[in-house]
Amino acid sequence: MIRASSSTKPADPAVEAELDRLATAPIVELRKRYREILRADPPKAFGPDLLRRSIAHRIQEKTYGGLPGPTKRLLDQLVKAMADKPNGKLDLPRRIKPGSELVRTWKGKTYRVVVRPDGFAYDGKTYAGLSEIASLIAGTNWNGPRFFGLRSKSQGSADGK
Repeated sequence: MIRASSSTKPADPAVEAELDRLATAPIVELRKRYREILRADPPKAFGPDLLRRSIAHRIQEKTYGGLPGPTKRLLDQLVKAMADKPNGKLDLPRRIKPGSELVRTWKGKTYRVVVRPDGFAYDGKTYAGLSEIASLIAGTNWNGPRFFGLRSKSQGSADGK
């Protein structure tokens, strides 16, 4: 089972003890605990392993916190996208870490943009979005992620900009 790591809250001894008890609990106890903690009957297909994992996850979530709001929203969007196109391709949004450098050669000159927590640094200034920088470089309106190669042609507009 996943335990609290050093980058999260310190491990709660009571939680750790309960997780240890789950490892040896018989399935009858696991089903009872599942009902108590999740307030629902466990799925009939859940064997002891999935019951333990579900219970442990909920216990840890209550104690240490769950997923951040933006992550929950992203997961909800992905579930909706899959429901809308069950056999379609799922495109995950790219996340560029601060400190990353985007490089683009345009008309023989190389341009560098550094990703910052508060935007994008280019030519001594910080911009909120890549499109503004791409338009400065190209001299015409461009989709910034497309210009810097972060988005495929099929994801961009019909004219490629």
